[in-house]
Amino acid sequence: MNEFFTYNPRLKISLPKLDQEWDSYSLHTQNRILTDWERIRGHIPDRIAELEENINLKQEELNDEENFKRSCELTEEISDLASIINDLWIWYRTSQHISTSRIHT
Repeated sequence: MNEFFTYNPRLKISLPKLDQEWDSYSLHTQNRILTDWERIRGHIPDRIAELEENINLKQEELNDEENFKRSCELTEEISDLASIINDLWIWYRTSQHISTSRIHT
């Protein structure tokens, strides 16, 4: 991506990585960061939909699973996916507020 973002393998998206206070960046750099972030942020709902589909498949498998150990594994996998969705929503909502307030200042 660029020097202002780092790929998060757990979330499978790039996240902002700012080494200085926001106001210390030039207006041009701020706009570039926000533009790149809005592009990345726009893909978060698609990523969430993928994870929800995966959860639904695992829940269907769990409904028919008779092996206790495998049931526990599926439950853990579902929990992990739900945690990723939660983190993605946090990034989506938090950054929306930050981006909107920064664009209008």
